[in-house]
Amino acid sequence: MKFGINLFPTTGPADKSAVAHFDDALRLAVLAEELGFHHVKTVEHYFFDYGGYSPDPVTFLAAAAARTRRIRLITGAVIPAFTHPVKLAGQLAMLDNLSHGRLDVGFARGFLPDEFAAFEIPMDESRERFEEGVEACERLWSDEDVVFRGRFHTFGPVTLLPRPAQRPRPKVLVAASITPESCEAAGRAGRGLMLVPSINKPERTREMIDLYWSARAEAGHDPAGGEIHLSYSSYLHEDGATARERGRGYSAYTNSKMVEAVSAWAHTRSGDYDGYQRIVAKVNSANFDKQVDEGKALVGSPEQVRAQVRQIREWYGDCTVSLQVISGNMPYEESVRTMRLFAQEVMPEFTAPEFTAPESAAGGTAAAEAAGAEAPAGDAVLTG
Repeated sequence: MKFGINLFPTTGPADKSAVAHFDDALRLAVLAEELGFHHVKTVEHYFFDYGGYSPDPVTFLAAAAARTRRIRLITGAVIPAFTHPVKLAGQLAMLDNLSHGRLDVGFARGFLPDEFAAFEIPMDESRERFEEGVEACERLWSDEDVVFRGRFHTFGPVTLLPRPAQRPRPKVLVAASITPESCEAAGRAGRGLMLVPSINKPERTREMIDLYWSARAEAGHDPAGGEIHLSYSSYLHEDGATARERGRGYSAYTNSKMVEAVSAWAHTRSGDYDGYQRIVAKVNSANFDKQVDEGKALVGSPEQVRAQVRQIREWYGDCTVSLQVISGNMPYEESVRTMRLFAQEVMPEFTAPEFTAPESAAGGTAAAEAAGAEAPAGDAVLTG
């Protein structure tokens, strides 16, 4: 298994300044490399305390790239519907070069109505814009003299500069939440898959992962090239009861920020987002302890979290796990404690010794065996 950190902000000016947030987040990215984590990931969101301090993951990851030299950098995720593909592909190729080829690109459709309204893009176009944008970026990275004729964008012939440092292109991951068809599409296209298990029952997540691997195999892609990323809200403390108590408070704070961000779904309908009209009720009915007990969050003492990770591996195979270590405006010192306890007392059981050494190269492979979706629930940090 591989482990990294997901810096999904759920904070705003009333809590801390953007300067303080970015200073803390960059320190955590450096610490993640020192502790032997595989990656640092961040999101694209706007306007709300729910993710709004990260409108451009490329900018943040470029700053992280300048402070690190080994850890992988993952957009978790960029939203192609909001940016012309020529610009987006160029920004990401530049980041790949600045980081000396350490970039993995995660794409998402987006799901907040207010964001689509601000960009003046109909939500009913989100799936087509997503698919067109990802395809255009892949072609711009891999080919020269690209001529593209899509529904929303027509350009070419153009040859992107700079070319990506990784050839033919960086690894591509796509985010899925409650739509199994998105998992199948990712598998058929030979891309990686990003899921948030907290919004689905484990059985449903396994079904979605199974669909991904089956579609990937049927399309003739090498199983070794597939990858499943799973993001979990995480809080560790030496004392399990303390971890639960504090984690419950951070979870409640995150949910309060998410309620505000998703409130427009109470009066929004879109054929591209079947079931999302129930999201407000789901968030309001969140039960933190049930989430933890059902294996949808990593919370507890190191011993308890080791058992939780064993369960994740049993359910989903040797996946890549992202720890959400700043959700709920968690103080910097608390994020550090979670990361150190996980790296020192949990991670060694699941990773090769050479991977956990701070100076080593990133290692590990995604399993080709793994076992997905209800409407989104509370305690969930959605990426798309």
